[in-house]
Amino acid sequence: MGKLQSKFRRNSSKYRADSHVRESPPPQVIQQQSRAHTDAVTAVVALKSDLCVSGGKDKAVVVSNWRTGTALKRFVGHDREVNKVVCVFGSNRFFSSSRDKTVLMWDLHSKLGFIQKFLGHQLTVTGLAVSPDSMQLLTGSRDNTLCKWDVESGQCLLKNTISRNLVTHMCWVPGKSYVVQTSEDKVIRVWDSRNLQAAQSFPMKQYIQMHCDVSEDGNYCLTCSNGFGGQGCEATLWDLRQTKGQVREYKGHLQTTASCIFLPKSMCAMPLIATSSHDCTVKIWDRDSGVCRSSLWLDGSGPLSSLAVCDNTSILCASFNLGVHTLRIESSRGPFLQEVATF
Repeated sequence: MGKLQSKFRRNSSKYRADSHVRESPPPQVIQQQSRAHTDAVTAVVALKSDLCVSGGKDKAVVVSNWRTGTALKRFVGHDREVNKVVCVFGSNRFFSSSRDKTVLMWDLHSKLGFIQKFLGHQLTVTGLAVSPDSMQLLTGSRDNTLCKWDVESGQCLLKNTISRNLVTHMCWVPGKSYVVQTSEDKVIRVWDSRNLQAAQSFPMKQYIQMHCDVSEDGNYCLTCSNGFGGQGCEATLWDLRQTKGQVREYKGHLQTTASCIFLPKSMCAMPLIATSSHDCTVKIWDRDSGVCRSSLWLDGSGPLSSLAVCDNTSILCASFNLGVHTLRIESSRGPFLQEVATF
């Protein structure tokens, strides 16, 4: 998908959170492939061991081989920008939501476009969560409504509306029937997918919660907030087994922290989380101590919108200006974050 180019990028400690951040390794050659999208990339998820799915402001959903940086398939069906994509890792199906108020289901091997369309929201769809068996889909919108859908028929099974619950993100709890949801009303809610009722909520934060993720064991939830000039911009760890309050905060970004993820245990001996921000930095944190272990500044990337785990050493980071970045985590030396490619 284009000529391979090389370019030197520098790491920067400009946005480091504290003195525990290790010095960055020397600059390295960054492989630059043709962009998968023609505009800002808003979301990225891992589909298989070598494939990822991304959505962008160009209205497209793209399947790429992240190892080679090659765009393999481009799916078009939305009338406005795509803002979220979700899938069950290892499956062939994936879902996208858009400002056009719709959700579309796609199949990796389909040549006929989307295979299901979900209609029912009155405003932009901003949250997607799919069950582990890929048979149920929960969606959330700026219309304050959550919907539960049957994937095969496209039928809305249940609907629940809470005033001022402008959904920003949703995440299914592994092995459970619960879904975590963040909102512009600054409340984190946990929904029972069986009856689509709010099962619990956490104390209101000071800033809008932008994104959420759940740990592999289903015990912890991670959220992150908007902000500016270092105010807000934090990630927060919650214990899903109780609702007394936050467990820990991770502060160090200077602008909105748009994405936060748990990193797999196989990646490092210590439990780690990762965050990405509109300040162009990705940070790796010690989950338990709150110490920032590595910080990488992606020069020229613009706001960073989404993170996804690829394998035991790599994560993907979506950006507004430079497409999708492939980052390597070298746990034996820090851990260190290094950028290896963009596409």
